[in-house]
Amino acid sequence: MPRRKRIYFLAALLTLVVLVFAAGQLIGPQSLKPLAARPDYHSMKQEVESYLNTLPGTYGIYFKDLESGEVVGINEKEAIPPASTIKLPVVLYLYEQVAAGKLDWRDRVRYNKNTDYQGGAGDLQFSARHGDTYSLRCLATISITLSDNIAHNMLVRHLGYDNVMEFIKRLGPDTTRPFGSASTTAADMGAFVEEAFKFAQSNPEQGGRFLNDLAHTIYHVGLPGKLPTKLVVPHKEGSIIGVATDAGIIFSRRPYILVVLSKGVSDEDTGFKNIAEISRIIYDHQQTLPAAKNLNLPIGS
Repeated sequence: MPRRKRIYFLAALLTLVVLVFAAGQLIGPQSLKPLAARPDYHSMKQEVESYLNTLPGTYGIYFKDLESGEVVGINEKEAIPPASTIKLPVVLYLYEQVAAGKLDWRDRVRYNKNTDYQGGAGDLQFSARHGDTYSLRCLATISITLSDNIAHNMLVRHLGYDNVMEFIKRLGPDTTRPFGSASTTAADMGAFVEEAFKFAQSNPEQGGRFLNDLAHTIYHVGLPGKLPTKLVVPHKEGSIIGVATDAGIIFSRRPYILVVLSKGVSDEDTGFKNIAEISRIIYDHQQTLPAAKNLNLPIGS
């Protein structure tokens, strides 16, 4: 290489080195940190699928790791009746209306036995008299903690069926109606649970109260059935003939959303026993991963 060209080449190379060094000083050392590895859920999914292969019936499962955002689905778009898990988005809609100042917890709703009565879960079927009034706070609480069907029906009527459906469709487009005998999917229920999670983050007082009710229901055998007893698990179970469902958040050292819907199960107890085993498999896998950051969720014990 001629001397002059060699000098030009060396000058250009030196200039490039200086520019790279300067860029490094401006960007800082954090740019050199390796990207955090995303968790591999392949083995977890395989284990769950192997267990499902031993069971009769159909299961729809939706899982979301709240630290990484990774999602795992198994038949997550399968249409399955929600049973009482549908009460979660209906009561969540009420909470959002109260938080927005559009409704007040002290507002009272009058019981109409001709439109609101339903047997099954809850105490109002035995105690409510035609014309009795109940506060929104009362109806929201017993809809979740006691899974009261009449309270749920009164809320849907008071909130407005079309309003409730507009809210539901925005989050879960495959859910057909706000009642347990309709159909939903595990993916839709996962979206409802995630909305509750986000609501609690942005509205600590109201959202924390909602999650607290979900964590203290009288039905506590599905998702939390085989997990440590002191673990906080806000969730909503449901069952009708041949159907067992559960949807919620497991606040372990690495929190996650989990929805397990089933149809074609032999009986309610067996259905929830199977849900509990699926939940245990997923929980055990989550404990092998690094702990999540502090999510600062406003929920008591």
